[in-house]
Amino acid sequence: MIRYKLVCDKSHGFESWFKNSDAFEAQVSRGFVTCPVCGSDKVQKAIMSPSVARTDHDRSKALPPTEATGEAGGSNRPAVPAPQAALLTEREHQLREMVRALRQHVVENAAYVGDEFADEARRIHSGEVEERAIYGEATGEEVRDLLEEGIEILPLPPAPEKGN
Repeated sequence: MIRYKLVCDKSHGFESWFKNSDAFEAQVSRGFVTCPVCGSDKVQKAIMSPSVARTDHDRSKALPPTEATGEAGGSNRPAVPAPQAALLTEREHQLREMVRALRQHVVENAAYVGDEFADEARRIHSGEVEERAIYGEATGEEVRDLLEEGIEILPLPPAPEKGN
């Protein structure tokens, strides 16, 4: 893996890891590498100094004690503050809202059957119980079995996390 220092067309600096130089070029050309600050896909490599591995012994000699703590290595705070995480784009906000609305609609209009989902779906499919909307949990194996039996099911996306 290679770590590159990158910069966008708005001069925001950030780092990212790539399998190799070709992987970096391929991802940039396809617009997959975006600035975490502004979302720009106009990204290029920034000038970076070589990274030289050091042992802990070398490091303690290289870093002088700080005035405030007297400890080698200085403060835990970075010399340059890290850029804030990129805020969601308008499209991402719309998508999250659509997922929230879908989930809320299902929760309000379907019966929660918990881990009995597979058995209840079979009973509904066979006509054993009245047809109704249900949701719950199923293992991967139960999902495969239901689909193989011709029972139509769909995953309910998790609620988008709060924030952003």
